[in-house]
Amino acid sequence: MKKTNSIEKNAKVVNRYLNYKLKGDPKMLYDAAGHLIVNGGKRLRPYMVMKSCQILGGKVSNAMPAASAVEMVHNFTLVHDDIMDNDEMRHGVPTVHKKFGMPIAILAGDVLFSKAYQVISDSKISEKSTIQLISRLAKACVDVCEGQLLDIRMAEQKKIPSQSDYITMIGKKTAALFDVSCAMGAICATDQTKDIANLSTFGRNLGIAFQITDDLIGVMGDSRITKKPVGNDLREGKKSLPILMAIKMSKGKDKKTILRAFGNPRATKNDLKNAVEAIRRLGIEDNVRNQALKYAKKAEDSLKKYSGSSKNELISLLDFVVKRSL
Repeated sequence: MKKTNSIEKNAKVVNRYLNYKLKGDPKMLYDAAGHLIVNGGKRLRPYMVMKSCQILGGKVSNAMPAASAVEMVHNFTLVHDDIMDNDEMRHGVPTVHKKFGMPIAILAGDVLFSKAYQVISDSKISEKSTIQLISRLAKACVDVCEGQLLDIRMAEQKKIPSQSDYITMIGKKTAALFDVSCAMGAICATDQTKDIANLSTFGRNLGIAFQITDDLIGVMGDSRITKKPVGNDLREGKKSLPILMAIKMSKGKDKKTILRAFGNPRATKNDLKNAVEAIRRLGIEDNVRNQALKYAKKAEDSLKKYSGSSKNELISLLDFVVKRSL
């Protein structure tokens, strides 16, 4: 698939740059900071930075610092997410706090966050554009933190949140970094407010479509692909869109089956299997996919005025994100 090849090619270039920037002393601190980076990841966010720059006629070299900064911030959020969730594995390897210990993991996250801004400040673009990049990324980081707390609150509350509450949460927690990736790429190429806004809108809607699809996979995905147990999000009581829809739409026996597994750490494999089957019977997959497609359409519409191979690659990425198989 051309799209996959394009992402992989881009990832190799970004990885080289990240490895170059994430070196220092004490070595263990930088090994911890780069641990998740060297052990996987598609580099979707840097890819969006690069393509958003190219779609507006900008040079990839101008966008590289911004692309690597976004990836550093993304990995900073992963390190801290794993600490908060007490997760032990990511990308098939031990999480940073499990491998290096909690204090070093926290410092590693702090280094990633700080290095992101250091890298941007070393950019070879205009001072005005550099300030814009820093301002945009800082705002996105605030949004991610707010979204994370909204997610925690939703998990703690007994009431089932509305779909609009869910969209607000993922709009901050996930879509903010997709939004800023595209906006920063555009800023590296132009000072035209409308073009920056168009790419920002594309990224935001792509991010929402991405998370909706990701949550569907989290409930109904093939464990051989997801590397997570079947129904893992159900057992954890994650209030994702497919689960919200399932609880709202189900009745009678199916509702009892779903609620028996939902947020129940003692749920058996059979309980989870039965709950997932009940969700399938409700036709949740089609409903959730349609929601993701709605945001994908908004994303595509924001690129109508553009043309060329970079536009095609962004649209191809959008298709891949929404049509990922379970």
